[in-house]
Amino acid sequence: MQQSLAPKNLAPDALPAGVWGVVATPFQGSTLDVDLDSLSELVEHYEAIGATGLTVLGVFGEAAALTAEERRHVLETVVECTSLPLVVGVTSLATRPAIEEVRAAQEMAGGRLAAVMVQANSARPDAVTAHLDAIHRATGAKMVLQDYPLASGVSIATAALISVVNACPFVIAVKAEAPPTSVAIAELSAAVDVSIFGGLGGQGLLDELQAGAAGAMTGFSYPEALIACVAAWQDRGYGAARIELLPYLPLINFEQQAKVALAIRKECLRERGLIKDSGVRPPAAGFPESLRAAMHTHLSEAADALGSATAQAQSPALTTARSY
Repeated sequence: MQQSLAPKNLAPDALPAGVWGVVATPFQGSTLDVDLDSLSELVEHYEAIGATGLTVLGVFGEAAALTAEERRHVLETVVECTSLPLVVGVTSLATRPAIEEVRAAQEMAGGRLAAVMVQANSARPDAVTAHLDAIHRATGAKMVLQDYPLASGVSIATAALISVVNACPFVIAVKAEAPPTSVAIAELSAAVDVSIFGGLGGQGLLDELQAGAAGAMTGFSYPEALIACVAAWQDRGYGAARIELLPYLPLINFEQQAKVALAIRKECLRERGLIKDSGVRPPAAGFPESLRAAMHTHLSEAADALGSATAQAQSPALTTARSY
């Protein structure tokens, strides 16, 4: 039985389904200056492998550790080196600074800006609604509402999120990252007509798709796996999606280790040759050398899986099916 990628009855302007890659911000050297050359290579890779769009200056893009000028340089570089639509993260939980961030994003991205991603800044739905409404009235921006309590420090009930979305017609997607994500996504997708995306490195992607997610909005050192999984879900349903994702699950879990997840992912990206350096800015913790052997094991398995998938795609006459 075929299953649809996107939930039914979405609003016409809902954010397109698929995989929106969350772009890391590469740094270089002991000074940890922004490495715009590596950023360009990473963004071009996302476009080459078929990402639906990109999420820039998100939590895993270390936007909170960037100056306003650095954020402008990052966004300018992304706009110049890809044609993909963009979601740009807003770091501030306060309304006036958030408005300034949105205006800066609009100035740099122009028509390429699909939406800005604004975090839920209160447990009270009326406060979140007022925050989003003020931003929209000042900027006219469409929004992705992000529920990520680990980053924001705010825990909001799913029923409150539903109330906010239904009160704000300019919200075109929700990024649900409050565990258990599949429970929240099931409730959201049944109650609102916007796209719901999972995150958290793709750890819950299969369950999230079954719960009604439109795809994933997250980072992972092998984004090819997320794209293949969501495409398989769209075409052939759960079984095919599972086959695509299963070889990469050890690496997905490895990358999502608490407190060092960012450093692990950036080191994995460096090992793949997608960025030149894996430095993270304080207060983020650096890569633990004690994990290097395990990382190499997981990266080797992922590389083998990608090589096998690439070979099959290039040789359609092969009839040997993969099974895991």
